[in-house]
Amino acid sequence: MVNKRHIVHIDLDSFFVSVERKFNPSLIGKPVIIGGSVERGVVASCSYEARKFGVHSAMPTRTALKLCPQAIVIHGTHGRYSEASQQVTQIIEYAVPLFQKTSVDEFYIDLTGMDRFYNAYQIASDLRQKIIKDTGLPISFGLASNKTVAKMATNQAKPNGQLLVEHGKEKEFMAPLPISKIPMLGEKTCQKLYQYGIEKIADLQRVDIRFLESVFGKAGRFIWEKANALDDSEIIPYSDRKSISTEHTFDHNTADLKTLEAILVSMTEELAFKLRKEDKLSACLAIKIRYANFETHTQQEKIALTSADHILIPGVKNLLKRAWNQSRPIRLIGVKLSNLCSGNYQINLFEDNEEKIKLYRALDQINFRYGNKTVCRAAGMEIGTRNFNPFGKD
Repeated sequence: MVNKRHIVHIDLDSFFVSVERKFNPSLIGKPVIIGGSVERGVVASCSYEARKFGVHSAMPTRTALKLCPQAIVIHGTHGRYSEASQQVTQIIEYAVPLFQKTSVDEFYIDLTGMDRFYNAYQIASDLRQKIIKDTGLPISFGLASNKTVAKMATNQAKPNGQLLVEHGKEKEFMAPLPISKIPMLGEKTCQKLYQYGIEKIADLQRVDIRFLESVFGKAGRFIWEKANALDDSEIIPYSDRKSISTEHTFDHNTADLKTLEAILVSMTEELAFKLRKEDKLSACLAIKIRYANFETHTQQEKIALTSADHILIPGVKNLLKRAWNQSRPIRLIGVKLSNLCSGNYQINLFEDNEEKIKLYRALDQINFRYGNKTVCRAAGMEIGTRNFNPFGKD
């Protein structure tokens, strides 16, 4: 007999806002926006008080303030978020045998098998209370038989709540909810379903899978399975990789600044793309220089959490200027991104404007589909055929 699965989804409510409120309690109960400049910035996160006015993540800050003029805009304190996320991760890591961290504020936990000895819902409840007590952060969770239903249960439990969906009652729980509540069901897909009168998940559960496949192709089966609470995806064990890096050895020693910068741009682009592909962010940037006599120097600096080329590349160039004695030719040069943490693109919105976000998403979609460096900066194209050897964990 196969064990019933017990999957917990944990989400820290309005994470960035909650962290800021710990340090400034006067923000409690007020509409708060975390994000970039009013002129060209984008909302990275917002409080529930701001959401009531229609404010949401990735919205231009200027639009958000039109909807909620009384909102308090905070640029963001990057180190605090990374520290708080790590604190929560350590609590979970100590308490459960298997978990997956999908972003700085979101986790899946597999309690399958533990129900032979303990009540899975009680384990999750106790863990939630410990996180709240130790960190002071509000947190919600959903417990169900798979990741899809658990995540939906968390969203229904928010803010600062918990919800159990019992085995066998998954479809019943999902049925009255709007189809937009299904994770990974995009706006365009929902709009198309609306055209056929499909608005609630119950409507979608009654639809023949062959109809969905005729309209959406292979994605039709994915939609049907999600609507019918079918999800056998596994919990991917959390792996705390600390850094990624690469280096380039020149055929002939060089002291040409243009060549060195072209190499650095190309390497940094590839590492940044790798971060975004793996949903990771870096908080420390470093370069390595090896001279002709094998004398090696490194230079590093802490940075705000990011995976954005336009932040990393200028930082790398500045480190080169600081580390390199320009009278000496270089044999090898390397780039390293460290202090990594899980995090999706949203956290980068602190420094980005709307145009840059759209550009990155478009470039990454092309490179994901057709291969790395299909689209890249001209400087990187000059050396696109060089030997690139990234390596893994430190």
